[in-house]
Amino acid sequence: MAHFEAEAAPSSDAFFELGLMYSTGRTVPTDRVEAHKWFNLAAVKGHREAVRLRKELADEMNEMEVSIAQRAAREWLRSH
Repeated sequence: MAHFEAEAAPSSDAFFELGLMYSTGRTVPTDRVEAHKWFNLAAVKGHREAVRLRKELADEMNEMEVSIAQRAAREWLRSH
């Protein structure tokens, strides 16, 4: 999992790139839940393309996977 320094808040583009990595399996194993989480975090920061890709990904996931991804995004926000 990616690590960000406390002083530098990650940009929406950084979150978006992580979503792309996990959705395509670029340098990490493909993981739709992780991809959704990072797209969700990018979307919260206003990244428009992340909103679109999060929706596309959610359409391919079951309700439990989406729920897990949303919970992971909330936990990430709480802890960072």
